[in-house]
Amino acid sequence: MEELLKDILKRNQSYCTEGEVAQYIPALARQSKENLGISVVDIGKDKVFNCGDTEKFFTLQSISKIFTLIMALQDRGANYVFERVGMEPTGDPFNSIIKLETINPSRPLNPMINAGAIAISSMIKGESNEQKIDRVISFLEPILGRKVTVNHEVFNSERETGNRNRAAAYFLKDVGVISKDVEKVLDFYFMHCSLDVTCEDIGYLAAFLANQGRSVKTGEQLVSENVTQIAKSFMVTCGMYNSSGEFAIKVGVPAKSGVGGGVMAVSPNRYGIGVWGPALDEKGNSIAGVKMLEDLSANLNLSIF
Repeated sequence: MEELLKDILKRNQSYCTEGEVAQYIPALARQSKENLGISVVDIGKDKVFNCGDTEKFFTLQSISKIFTLIMALQDRGANYVFERVGMEPTGDPFNSIIKLETINPSRPLNPMINAGAIAISSMIKGESNEQKIDRVISFLEPILGRKVTVNHEVFNSERETGNRNRAAAYFLKDVGVISKDVEKVLDFYFMHCSLDVTCEDIGYLAAFLANQGRSVKTGEQLVSENVTQIAKSFMVTCGMYNSSGEFAIKVGVPAKSGVGGGVMAVSPNRYGIGVWGPALDEKGNSIAGVKMLEDLSANLNLSIF
């Protein structure tokens, strides 16, 4: 496995020059395009294989949407969640708000686009944002086996520039999808997107899903298998934004990307895979990261289809 990962990373390093780091969040714009890493957690062997920049920190960004969805399903139940957020892919950019007004009823089409994730964030139980983010962190720490913190520089940067998210949230408030204070909901959303992780951490988060809701680190069953199945289904249909169909054909595993450059990919019952490459394509996915996943899937026959 080590030699395979070295070969895959070397073969795809040049793709880092083809994309751009996320420019619309100033704190992310300072990331280096040259960073690239891949981590594979082998569930059967209880071992992690790392290559490249796997210990450098970056922020979860939209990968966090999977875990807030899981928490909302536990807090509220599927009926409550999906009365307010749909289950269908959009074909639009992740930050698009166009369909909020044009579909009936007016609700986000799925939990993976920003509008849907903001609605999901409003469903997490807690008396304050501090309690809510502490709950998210307490959920992630047994999966990662370490302390997790908010990157306040990134949080403040997102808070200051997130006007499109703010527009979506106020529309959701207007149509009754969100009932709570919009600015507090947005702050919590920006907080969980700003959690610091490494490429190896992403591999362990993926391994938790590949292991049907059981932490590879502790062996603890943290959520039901049914809840992880819902999360992985959204990853297949919506996890790579409006590249999800192409990704399903070329890689063939549930995955979730974030504009910090991370991609979390799940090979059910086999591997949890984390890749990181901050240079993004126009749809917000890591160019080199996706290329590495294509090669890994082909070499290990990972496609679920």
